[in-house]
Amino acid sequence: MAKPWLMRAVYRIGTSVCNFGGASVPASRLASSLAPTKMIHCFFWLAICLGNFCVHAADVFPIAATNATARVIVVQDAKATVAFQPDGDRVQLMVERGLTNLTGKATPAAAWRSLVSTNDVVGIKVFSEAGEICGTRPAVVAAVVRGLLAAGVPHGNIVIWDRYEEDLDDAGFFQLADQLNVRAAGAAEAGYDPTNFYNPDSAVIGNLVWGDLDFGKKGAGIGRKSFISMLVSRQMTKIISIAPLLDENSAGLCGHLYSLALGSVDNIRRFEDDPGRLAVALPEIYALPALGDRVVLNITDALLGQYSGGPRGFLQYSTTPNQIWFSRDPVALDLLALRELQRERLAVNMPAFKPNFEIYTNAVLLELGVGDPGKIRVEKTLMPE
Repeated sequence: MAKPWLMRAVYRIGTSVCNFGGASVPASRLASSLAPTKMIHCFFWLAICLGNFCVHAADVFPIAATNATARVIVVQDAKATVAFQPDGDRVQLMVERGLTNLTGKATPAAAWRSLVSTNDVVGIKVFSEAGEICGTRPAVVAAVVRGLLAAGVPHGNIVIWDRYEEDLDDAGFFQLADQLNVRAAGAAEAGYDPTNFYNPDSAVIGNLVWGDLDFGKKGAGIGRKSFISMLVSRQMTKIISIAPLLDENSAGLCGHLYSLALGSVDNIRRFEDDPGRLAVALPEIYALPALGDRVVLNITDALLGQYSGGPRGFLQYSTTPNQIWFSRDPVALDLLALRELQRERLAVNMPAFKPNFEIYTNAVLLELGVGDPGKIRVEKTLMPE
């Protein structure tokens, strides 16, 4: 694999050529708008895009299982949910099986100790905006917390977190934290770190709101930075991301890149409703050392899959795959999630969507994960009934 600095240099060339002032330029307009030298750079960038993500919106994204460089463990239990409600005991066994299969360890405790130490402060990132049924389900988080506790991580060193305390509370995570004697916290309520931030190359000025660190301030550069929550930058040493199988218009899904990046920083309105800016910001924020470098495990909660209406919860647009996916690779998991959501839409004759694949192209260039379907190996385990 190429050196990270080289990949980041190529990435910078691509995004600087193909984004003008933060606005994405369609490929059809590039030939008429770029000088010959820039055209060469941009065509190289486009070749990477097409090589990794040549998938049409109507396709059910094919995933090959050869020459794997990313492993995804899929654990399925047909009885994991009843009427959309998880069976906690079955979910616990699914999480234990997924962890031992992924790490190759003999016991769940040994598997957890291969990922974290008893001195770590472990942040469990959830997506709670969609509620406890359609967002990250508390039963999955409870299984992870119990596993960490059994592995010797102290109660006070485990934090269930998301962007806002209100969403965490509505989804039942404060109640769960009380039951398990661990912490729950909101990134926004913890305040933002003035020494740790994301400052995009393009001068994208945010519409600051109350709670953003720069809100109410005046001067040059105000609104250009997105500051990391002090909950993340000053407290956590390891992060476990648990994302639901849930669609989202701008990014395609509320996956690991979307959940961690936008849940960790302020001044995000400048990215949320602009697919081009979002495609640059999500992987760059995730790549910050205080975020991506601390992620040791990604879990996709696919007990339920919602293929339309996200990030809000709508059970009428949901199916029950009854699966939980495990990987160290957030990009591979997010691409598999996009494929599954596309399959679910096609199964009910709903128009196919066109995901924001530029997010994952940029993520691959930043070496955040594997984007080539032929290099993702899926290992599926069926739990006994």
